[in-house]
Amino acid sequence: MDVLISPNRRFDAQALQALCDTLHRTYVADGPLPHMQIAIQADGVTVLQATMGAARENGAPLRPDALYRIASMTKPVTSVAFLMLMEQGKVAPDTLVKAILPEFSDLRVMQGVSEGALITRPCNRDMTMLDLLIHTSGLTYSFQNRTPIDRLYAEQQLDVFHQKRSPEEYLRALADIPLEFSPGEAWNYSVSTDVLGIVVERISGQSLDAFFAQNIFAPLGMEDSFFVVPPDKLHRLTDAWMVRDSGEITVYDRGEGSRWRMAPRTFSGGGGLVSSCTDYLRFGQMLLEGGELGGVRLLQPETVAMMTRNHLPDGGDLTTWSRSSFSESGNEGVGFGLGVSVAVDPSRNRVPASPGEYRWGGLLSTSFFVDPVERLVVVMMTQLLPSSATNVRASLNHLVHGALNARRGGKSSGRSG
Repeated sequence: MDVLISPNRRFDAQALQALCDTLHRTYVADGPLPHMQIAIQADGVTVLQATMGAARENGAPLRPDALYRIASMTKPVTSVAFLMLMEQGKVAPDTLVKAILPEFSDLRVMQGVSEGALITRPCNRDMTMLDLLIHTSGLTYSFQNRTPIDRLYAEQQLDVFHQKRSPEEYLRALADIPLEFSPGEAWNYSVSTDVLGIVVERISGQSLDAFFAQNIFAPLGMEDSFFVVPPDKLHRLTDAWMVRDSGEITVYDRGEGSRWRMAPRTFSGGGGLVSSCTDYLRFGQMLLEGGELGGVRLLQPETVAMMTRNHLPDGGDLTTWSRSSFSESGNEGVGFGLGVSVAVDPSRNRVPASPGEYRWGGLLSTSFFVDPVERLVVVMMTQLLPSSATNVRASLNHLVHGALNARRGGKSSGRSG
């Protein structure tokens, strides 16, 4: 384990070291995670960088510049891309999806099943861009594994990371399957952000990878973020593991032969990116700073404020609105913004957080959160699928806030290996 703690009056050095020791012992040395990388930034200064565990099955140690499949942490990036186009006046949250994607002009809703066949009806209202942004579209993910619609998604592989269909073929396949509910009537974690990525492509006239590279990654100095890992960086991509139903942990994707070295036919705005801990820390800091980083502005502060506030109807939380069997956050006291969950009432979620803290994670157990009150950005990277296999995110949250509260007025620093 390599830990670098920088002098900072906000955090206690011993508490930060204890944070690393606890996470290493619980989740890496004696737990299921192959490795972990953590970065904490306070008031724009990195106070903790830690790497632990093995990057590859052969035991090669994790590098500080390791690359990770960030899965659904792609979603906030896609939301930012959409909001950039919104600021240019090219689209709005209340724009009808069918106005940009005519493939969605005749969507229907599942009403029931009769003799093995789906009974459908027209939607009560049209799907809007806001529905895609906050997952009230009626779309789904196959791994929800609750309904006949979920099973159809699985059969047609509509939510795989590397889609074999073109964007046009993908939209037609989605449109042929009924929605689980009429848009706006519930919340369901879904491929909504994949559809939003195609919206970005249609409006901008660029492929999603090109739009991200030109308009987000290059301006922010995110040199290690992409949908396809370049050959000269493949050695930095970790192996990824998965927990099978039997409890056995096996390799899911090997770094040197990763499928992320090949371009998919459709770029997944909901889950396709590879990134580094340092890059995503820059992305989170941009959001904390109201859309600007290092003199480069991507979004106006008012737009970031809109992105990171709860948009669930009536100010509700996911306990009230969610139909999902799975998402990357808890439900109680948690609302949803434009691509991120939002802490509405942290006491109900039983995890230390400031009101308005926003976060999300990925299926391979990566996560990040931004606390606008304490002015923190925290990024945690690892590679174990599914993210529900451990409670490392809650542990990290408790430990970060514990270290913050340990010594609010002191100075501390240190390094250990």
